[in-house]
Amino acid sequence: MENVAAPQPKDNMGQPVPRVDGILKVTGGARYPADIKIENPAYGYLVTSSIARGQISNIDTSDALELPGIIDVITYHDFSGQIEKPLMMGGEGGAGYAGSTSRPLHSSKISYDGQIIALVLAETFEAAREAAHIVQVTYKAETPSATLGSDGLKIQAATVVKKSHEDPKVGDAEKAFLEAEFKIDKTYTTPVEHHNPIELFSTSCVWNGAELTVYEPSQTSHGLKFGLAQQLGIDPGNIRVISQYIGGAFGSKGAITERTAIVALAAKKTNRPVKLVISRAQGFSASSYRAETHHRVALSATKDGKLTSLIHEGLELTSRDDAYFVGGTDATSRMYACPNILTKVTIVRADRKTPGFMRAPAEVPYMYALESAMDEMAEKIGMDPVEFRRNNDTMKEPIKGLEYTSRSLMKCYDEAAASFGWDKRNKEPGKMRRGEWLVGHGCATSCYPTLMAPASVRVTFKIDGTALVETAAQDVGTGTYTILAQLAAEQLGIAINKVTVLLGDTKLPPSPVSGGSNVTASVCTALLEACNNLKSKLGNNSGGNLEAQLQKANLKEMDGFAETVAPGAPKAGIDMLHKGVSAIDGGAKLKDRIQFSFGAQFIEVEVHSLTNEIRVPRMVGAFAAGRIMNPRTSRSQLLGGMIGGLGSALLEITEVEKSSARYVNKNLADYEIPVNSDVQQLEIILVSETDTKINPLGIKGLGELGIVGTAAAVSNAVYNATGKRVRSLPIRIDDLIA
Repeated sequence: MENVAAPQPKDNMGQPVPRVDGILKVTGGARYPADIKIENPAYGYLVTSSIARGQISNIDTSDALELPGIIDVITYHDFSGQIEKPLMMGGEGGAGYAGSTSRPLHSSKISYDGQIIALVLAETFEAAREAAHIVQVTYKAETPSATLGSDGLKIQAATVVKKSHEDPKVGDAEKAFLEAEFKIDKTYTTPVEHHNPIELFSTSCVWNGAELTVYEPSQTSHGLKFGLAQQLGIDPGNIRVISQYIGGAFGSKGAITERTAIVALAAKKTNRPVKLVISRAQGFSASSYRAETHHRVALSATKDGKLTSLIHEGLELTSRDDAYFVGGTDATSRMYACPNILTKVTIVRADRKTPGFMRAPAEVPYMYALESAMDEMAEKIGMDPVEFRRNNDTMKEPIKGLEYTSRSLMKCYDEAAASFGWDKRNKEPGKMRRGEWLVGHGCATSCYPTLMAPASVRVTFKIDGTALVETAAQDVGTGTYTILAQLAAEQLGIAINKVTVLLGDTKLPPSPVSGGSNVTASVCTALLEACNNLKSKLGNNSGGNLEAQLQKANLKEMDGFAETVAPGAPKAGIDMLHKGVSAIDGGAKLKDRIQFSFGAQFIEVEVHSLTNEIRVPRMVGAFAAGRIMNPRTSRSQLLGGMIGGLGSALLEITEVEKSSARYVNKNLADYEIPVNSDVQQLEIILVSETDTKINPLGIKGLGELGIVGTAAAVSNAVYNATGKRVRSLPIRIDDLIA
């Protein structure tokens, strides 16, 4: 009987071997950063602001300090001027480490709700928590600007705040749109969404003289090392970051945060280790989030289904201090053949924390808008939505005419449509029923840029027939330990249980940030070269028994090392890698080609005819991402992505109180995410694809691919069921009643 969780490999796929770290994780043997035993720690608890804009007039810590077991209450009076302003990741030049340029505990100024204003240290966690809740803070509050549409916002074109940003365009889209017979012009909106990883955010710092060890779940261990050194003004060589296991990330742990430098200085001030584990509620302000967006999408097409114009204008919220934005028109402007395209990204500065990376940061909101509009345009001309996309499929992106390295989009549509039974769909809304339930079918495109970054790996083969793979790359739960063990075993001709993989430690060779779905392609490329270098040293290029080669050379072990960059990328990326900066490149940013992974999602919804309750009984997704290293771990990632997309479509929203710019639902009772009863039949189809141009192994990223397009497919299915277009996420009963 076929094991659904371990799909049988097709052409250009590896074996679905179980996770090598699986037993450790399910038995509690895997030690996450907050689990590491630290001798005699002081426990920390944060005090955070209850206003979003203004000044602290006074912090009274006297009552808190009188509680038993309290060691200290640290405020900006203690650390003002001691933490340098960090360089922001992804800014001009891209050579930063931080998700925000905010300087923690720097002054009395309050810039957003939940800003860190004090750190309580105590002998126990419980004592620290109790003391934190009785610290008395008075403020001089100012009226904040909360969200899109509020008063007092600062609005700027993305091209103004980031000189390197380009708004893709070609032809004369406005003229073509005005002259078209068939056209739509709609607005779509997406809400604030927050990370809620299973593993709470934590930092533990231990000083040994001038040397600092940091235990923190991080997607960028070397970035954290160098960024923290920059903040503290110390030698990066004196910092070690350990993050061997991460319990959920997808952007929330992708940059240095405000808390790490505070904990490091607190440990130095008290001359003892400090452990801080942040509460679930504080995680809403201690980490990044997906900002709200508004989109205008205008499409025109001929009667026979050829796009003649595409206009996509995106509006994104960001903070007063930082110009972070995602600018997803790089993807939407290049999805389909169209002779006239106009795009523009605008940012809106408000009194909120700087947003940041969240699984497929650009593609989720922007592709939701485009794929919803594609469905509306197909209906306008009376064409099947799949055929409308087929009509506008292309092997060349329309902005610069660059060829895709591979594009199996319609192959994904064909395989998913066949499995879903799309041919049985009634295109007329409200005509399919199942008892009291209205049934609707919808589809949408998934895409994600294929990205790579410089990476380094050391592999050591030993006389006992075992191998050791070492790289500082992080495993955010995607299966990095497993696929590196698989590849090493394959290349060295040994069993996978003979391979040990070490990750997540800055004492290991540097590797890139675990973001942008780049790690598998980047690190596997370096591992392949390291294995080849090892075999070359032993004169084993044509194969053979490595143990015999070692014996012949009278050696106990031999290692191979490699530092690699993406094909065509500058070697300068290696220097950046050794400074903790990931020079990620690819997608639509290359000069000679364009490279993306693709997928197609089909969703069935049921909407109760009396209550308007929405259920999703069936989801089918087909995805093509070059060489699939492990069908089991790949399916798991795509499965999780589609479930996340389901949450985005129907459940997830962080409510912002507009008068105070504060978050209302900072918990997992009111911030709703999908549970078992929400996820019924979900099928993942891995589509065979070979790409010979992207890297030696032909690997594309897929960790973020599965969540893109899901919300649009759900929305399109809801329309097919009810005849009501809902253009704002999440879709709620209220929307259908209205």
